[in-house]
Amino acid sequence: MRLVIVTGMSGAGKSSALKMLEDAGYFCVDNLPIQLIFKFVQITFNGNEKFDKVALGVDIRSGQALEELDDILKEISKKGYHFEILYLDATDEVLVKRYKETRRIHPLSGGGRVEQGIETERKKLEFIKKKADIIIDTSHLLTRELKSQIDKIYTLNEKYNNFYITILSFGFKYGIPMDSDLVFDVRFLPNPFYDAELKPQTGNDRPVRDFVMSAPQAVEFLNKLYDMINFLIPNYIIEGKNQLVISIGCTGGKHRSVTLANELFERLKSLKYGIKVEHRDIDKDARR
Repeated sequence: MRLVIVTGMSGAGKSSALKMLEDAGYFCVDNLPIQLIFKFVQITFNGNEKFDKVALGVDIRSGQALEELDDILKEISKKGYHFEILYLDATDEVLVKRYKETRRIHPLSGGGRVEQGIETERKKLEFIKKKADIIIDTSHLLTRELKSQIDKIYTLNEKYNNFYITILSFGFKYGIPMDSDLVFDVRFLPNPFYDAELKPQTGNDRPVRDFVMSAPQAVEFLNKLYDMINFLIPNYIIEGKNQLVISIGCTGGKHRSVTLANELFERLKSLKYGIKVEHRDIDKDARR
């Protein structure tokens, strides 16, 4: 039997993950009292009704009883029951934004600030995050992208690496993305904007892509950027980082940055990390 304990930060997507696991054939139970978890595990492993796949949601709603979870997990392991821990996380900024958009109250903030509730929750969940087998940072994931990750891990049984890369193209005239870890400026490359035929197109179009990559400096830049990213990622992982936002900017975020972001994405796909490419400003000129 496969037992998955789903936990993590409030607002990071635990409820969505449980629904996705349920759709994948898991028997799901959410917010079971901590004191009943061991008995529940015994029943699912040894009961008359056989369960092949079970998911158990545990989070900060358990209150003070959450402090007992560590001992209960040790007891479960001691009895020979195997389980996996899936931990859903997101940055403080993203969590605050989600709470403000949904107008929900953080379970630990009471009448205070959401930020304070998030800080307290992180401290209380630190012990279980350290035990997690899988950590998924949902800060930059759409619901369908989270579903894809869940399906790969718990349906297709693919090996998952707890590191997610977002390659983001942008236009400097609209500002540098706030969540960038690395920022690269490709305004030194020839600009398709000044070609009447290429101007209305984007870096997603073949003519623009060919124009940008025909410049020798574009190829050299891409080669050196790939080598550097390939060097940095394992070192980031050693230091405990689980996500990386690589922002590539040009003037308007429509031609050069889009092309280089796409090219870098194609090269990094072979490294088998979670990865996606986004083009923040690609349509902004068209709306003006």
